[in-house]
Amino acid sequence: MLPTPLLKIAGLTRNTKFENDLFAVGGYVRDQILTGRLGDDVDIVTTGDAIELANLIFQAGIAAHPPVTYPRFGTALVVCDGLSVEIVTARRESYDPTSRKPAVETGTLMDDALRRDFTCNTLLLGLHDQEIRDPLGIGLSDLHAGILRTPRPAEETFRDDPLRMLRAIRFRWKLGFAPTDDLWDSIRTSRERLRIVSFERIRDEIVKMVMHPTAPDALNSLMECGLFEIIAPEFLAMVNCEQGKWHHLDVWDHTMLVLRNLPPDASLELRLAALFHDVAKPPTRSIDTDGNTRFFGHETEGASMTWDILNRWKFSNRTILRVANLVKGHMRLGTMNHLTTPAARRLIRDFDEDLPLLLDLVEADASSLRPGVRVIDLAPMREKLAATAVSTPASRIRSPLTGEVVMEILSIGPGPVIGAVQRSLEEQVIQGTFSSDDTEAARDWLRTHAHLYRRPHSEPSPAITDQT
Repeated sequence: MLPTPLLKIAGLTRNTKFENDLFAVGGYVRDQILTGRLGDDVDIVTTGDAIELANLIFQAGIAAHPPVTYPRFGTALVVCDGLSVEIVTARRESYDPTSRKPAVETGTLMDDALRRDFTCNTLLLGLHDQEIRDPLGIGLSDLHAGILRTPRPAEETFRDDPLRMLRAIRFRWKLGFAPTDDLWDSIRTSRERLRIVSFERIRDEIVKMVMHPTAPDALNSLMECGLFEIIAPEFLAMVNCEQGKWHHLDVWDHTMLVLRNLPPDASLELRLAALFHDVAKPPTRSIDTDGNTRFFGHETEGASMTWDILNRWKFSNRTILRVANLVKGHMRLGTMNHLTTPAARRLIRDFDEDLPLLLDLVEADASSLRPGVRVIDLAPMREKLAATAVSTPASRIRSPLTGEVVMEILSIGPGPVIGAVQRSLEEQVIQGTFSSDDTEAARDWLRTHAHLYRRPHSEPSPAITDQT
């Protein structure tokens, strides 16, 4: 079955040199055979000129905008009624050892099939006759048998494009296919080649793995095949890192279980936080005098490691900040027997819109402890936080006084004291002494405590908290 845009292209090219020479290929054909699903994008291969065809499609009004062309690779991209269509001239490829960008020359449909990643992605669907073609003769049988196989010897396929090692693991678990006997060994042998791949491309594959329900299986395969040695060696120490009496699994297996225990609709940020929440347990592990295993400060160190690794993987600063904050805060609720209103306000201030993610992370973490261990009951905390967020949203947890007003009352100039005062005022809002809108009460409070901030410049001025 073809969607309307492809039927229009087929109709446009009848009685032209492109007739019977246009084929959908790759994941679009694979998924349609497996599930009947029509994808949002499609690759078309032809032995003709892909750029010429793309211009023809645009001139006929099937595409609303001129094509984006890549003459070096003989490819063009057009968008037809919301369907992204990439057209490629059938080609053969050769690779420089230092790059995954190939030198290309025109070739046959067989040449084009041999350059692809897996046999299940080599099947062709004719746009004019809507017939399936199998250039290799094994693609269709591999697809129906659920076998993941490379068209050429696996080490050659991975040498040409090392990113295919990650794609192999992702497809193995996304599709539920069984790898051929040599596939995983070839990944282990070829893994150093992955160093030539940009982390932007590696990140995109990891995101696709992490967002799929089989994420723990895919991540385990990355570990087993040695790919984390290249992309995040910090994870290696998590394997066989014992955790003590509260746990029945090592740090790595516990982390995979936390991932499994997340809500099915968990966001990317929550999934990444689950992956990283205990990343610093190995470097912070210690045994106390009673023989208990401790991981003092692992949440703070983990936030720092999270920032380093996600930055290496080229995530946006916003994503990194959110994930690192969840990692740093994942132990906070576990130390509370009762959630007071001030504590609830601090959580709302520190996490705001990500507070539901923190609660889901804590719940998944607690449900992954040793069976029989009594875990925290989050239900009353969720109720308390929801009620507190209505009465005191994050936007209202702030100092009632500006820096200029603080300087006026204390008769001092700019400096670190101003920040300390504003933190103290914010803490009083958290404690309920006054609201963020009650500037008169805040002024009175500051005048009463002004002596604490009028110190010699050599002495730091503390922020007054409920512990001060």
